[in-house]
Amino acid sequence: MRFFVVSLSLCLAFSAQAAPPILAHCGGCGTGDTAAKSDHMHNKKASVGHTAPAFKLKDMNGKTHSLAQYKGKTVVLEWFNPECPFVVSAHGKGGVLEKMAQTVTSKDTVWLAINSGAKGRQGHSKSVNQSAAKKWKMNHPILVDADGQVGKAYGAKTTPHMFVIDAKGKLAFKGSPDNAPSGRKGSSYKAHLSDALGDLAAGKRVRKSSTSPWGCSVKYAR
Repeated sequence: MRFFVVSLSLCLAFSAQAAPPILAHCGGCGTGDTAAKSDHMHNKKASVGHTAPAFKLKDMNGKTHSLAQYKGKTVVLEWFNPECPFVVSAHGKGGVLEKMAQTVTSKDTVWLAINSGAKGRQGHSKSVNQSAAKKWKMNHPILVDADGQVGKAYGAKTTPHMFVIDAKGKLAFKGSPDNAPSGRKGSSYKAHLSDALGDLAAGKRVRKSSTSPWGCSVKYAR
């Protein structure tokens, strides 16, 4: 298979569905359309079907990871903020991301979390990230993008905002992990990320390659 605490001021950012009360308080967040409003020019850099922007970042332990080193693999990028309530829900029990990384990761699959939160902003702290990784059994690295350059190059707007790069290095999917930001899976549930990875594993073109992201806004430097 080839794949390459929540504070009192948190804000809602999702499309089409409302979150339950515990997730509806989110200071400094915005919708997927407004979260990176000032960075609209950056959003044009990462386009589905085109070569994904190269990057080189260090993880929480100081080890450097570059997109180039994973050439020939499918790479999943997850924009991450351990203090965002949507991320907490997605990685918690029954959440869409609770076991997905462990399920899809293999010798041909890479999953990288990227934290583009600036120093001093929500979810940036090394200890908070390491604690979350341990709690959620995250075996994949969390990369530090404190200046936000990689996040802006990809047009990452929310946490979680998901991107999938195929084995040829082209962006195959970008958007939300599913269509249930509240975690409530109704009859119209769509597992966007899982479906995209399944299509790639089957050697098919991703049927739905772009969806609207939901979550808290990425905490870029002000």
